[in-house]
Amino acid sequence: MGRGNPKVTGVLPVALEDAVKLIGYLMLSTKEYVAVMQLHKEVDLSKVREVLEMFKGRIYQKPPVRSSVKRALRVKEVYELELIEYEHPYALIRVLCEHGTYVRKLIHDIGDVLGVGAHMRELRRVRTGPFKEEFNLVRLQELSEYVYLWKERKDEDKLKKAILPAEYMVSHLPKVVAVDGAVSAITYGADLAVPGVALVHEKIRKGDHVAIFTLKGELVAVGIAQMHTEELLQSKKGIFIKTKRVVMSRDVYPPSWKKRKE
Repeated sequence: MGRGNPKVTGVLPVALEDAVKLIGYLMLSTKEYVAVMQLHKEVDLSKVREVLEMFKGRIYQKPPVRSSVKRALRVKEVYELELIEYEHPYALIRVLCEHGTYVRKLIHDIGDVLGVGAHMRELRRVRTGPFKEEFNLVRLQELSEYVYLWKERKDEDKLKKAILPAEYMVSHLPKVVAVDGAVSAITYGADLAVPGVALVHEKIRKGDHVAIFTLKGELVAVGIAQMHTEELLQSKKGIFIKTKRVVMSRDVYPPSWKKRKE
């Protein structure tokens, strides 16, 4: 077999309407792949396992020549690297990694360390952030059928199962709940101050991307934490979340600051 373009399939989240604003946060999420690595010469199984262990953790990687980013050396994290099956010349591997990790380049580098060379034959993305292959993966043909049922027969059950709420797109992010009086201001671009925090669901670190919700569980915006949770609990003022991307429409909640002016 030649080394033409590898076959790439798998999970590809598609956003609609206001949810498009959240796509960038999925790009920053953890990715999981299953790939077929083709070795150029035969290698013992034990040697393959040994070298794969070397590529777990923080690795240096330069993007391949044909890539959409600058070819500068960078550090990426490989959380898990598992050999599922090996029968020369093919090795089936599973990779759980930080966003921006090039599996094609990872396989090339593994081949170099093995001393025989290798290239990626096939790649399947089985997870992007909260979206997993085994949950709600819908083929375009199926989606077309669901739209037909909705338009022609007024049957929207399958379409509702295929299209998830925007809130699901940020389920991998830490969350904070804002009081009702702060929601409208946030939709106009205001930051979330300490007095506007009703509840923090999990431990948040300064610099984290955080999803801001209402008390009813509606997604308002995504921002960046300006302090740790511990600092929040000890503070009575200051900005907790700097708003970066507003999702909720304006004036869904009453603009309380206008009422105070009146």
